[in-house]
Amino acid sequence: MAGTGKGATARQRLFGDRVRQRRNELGLSQEALAYRASIHRSYIASLESGQRNPSLDLIARLASALGVDAAELVRGTQDVPGR
Repeated sequence: MAGTGKGATARQRLFGDRVRQRRNELGLSQEALAYRASIHRSYIASLESGQRNPSLDLIARLASALGVDAAELVRGTQDVPGR
């Protein structure tokens, strides 16, 4: 398991779901999103499944690649239980 090694939190799953939803709205494959954000495709897969806890820099790159403000990806996540 990537990230902390403690498993996915609800917060990480919510973030991953938002990335997947926006990616699908744009009709992008994981590979296409990874290319746009300059990250590896396998990272996108693990992020969308909630197995990653992305840095602020990566959140900003993803938001730019998805054509949204970073706030849209993280909005409300503070209210979700997590570590």
